[in-house]
Amino acid sequence: MQRVALVGWRDSRDSVYAYEQGREMSAVRSEGTGMKAIVLTAYGDPDRFELRELPNPKAERCALVVRMAGASLNPIDWKMRSGAARERFPVEFPAILGRDVSGEVVEVGDDVTGFRVGDRVMGLVWGAYAELVAAPAEVWAKVPAGIDLAEAGALPLVILTGAQLAEEAVNPSPGDTVLVTGALGGVGRVALFAAKERGAKVWAGIRKSQKSEAAKLGAEGVVALDDDQDVAKLPVLAAIADTVGGDTIRKLYGKLKPGGVIGSVLGEPPGARDHGLVVRAFMARPDAAMLAKYAAAVAAGKLVIPIVKKLPLAKAAEAHAFAEKHAHGKVLLTG
Repeated sequence: MQRVALVGWRDSRDSVYAYEQGREMSAVRSEGTGMKAIVLTAYGDPDRFELRELPNPKAERCALVVRMAGASLNPIDWKMRSGAARERFPVEFPAILGRDVSGEVVEVGDDVTGFRVGDRVMGLVWGAYAELVAAPAEVWAKVPAGIDLAEAGALPLVILTGAQLAEEAVNPSPGDTVLVTGALGGVGRVALFAAKERGAKVWAGIRKSQKSEAAKLGAEGVVALDDDQDVAKLPVLAAIADTVGGDTIRKLYGKLKPGGVIGSVLGEPPGARDHGLVVRAFMARPDAAMLAKYAAAVAAGKLVIPIVKKLPLAKAAEAHAFAEKHAHGKVLLTG
């Protein structure tokens, strides 16, 4: 089992440590008092969140402390909150959830170069539901001009997951025909854009009810994955970038050419290798250069990540309840 302890604050106010995929980054220690954070006290419904006042984090040598402007919600957040993801991501309580954050740098570690107090930054972190977030400098990218600072908090996880899905897991060659499932989700939008940038012929896999919206994605074609007759019309695929999983991906095995690739953000789909397919399941990792590259596309209007709701940090429980029922569009907590 992979153990991931979140950035969290112990009741004893002891040192706080960030872990990434089981690796201690030892980036942050508590110091002073004054910040507010949303703390998860136990697995369960959104009412398990509490707003607490906690010690301010202190940047150590290679870290930044950032005043949160925006922190977005992602499916992994409510899966971790409810306990649905406890096998892969067990939570040590009390804990602060949240992977995406943007804001203004308020403290720079002694060994950090390239950043200064006042910089607008965003990053893939642990523990974003807080007024102050500390993480190693290597995970932060500067927010391009033209992107609202709070709204930049919607970008890190979807950009890095979608881009790594397309560029590394699927890795299409120019001219390859690629299907992106869940193409209207944040990760799907980025994967589709990134695969197109690689010269692939990309099909957008969506629900039948979403066809008119999906037409705006600029894909080679659009297929309703909940319509078997529509699926039957798909051309032979070199690869699938899968963000949906379940029965949807299983019924697509026969549309891939022999030796075709399935890139998945949801773990290895059962039986795919038995069909002679190459499977590359992965988990997103911080990559500041990649984040900056695709954020520039957002700033230029070439890539759109819709935001459907903004709520203040104190209303994290309400934000979770809303986000779990709305599959498309990002929900933001604001500082």
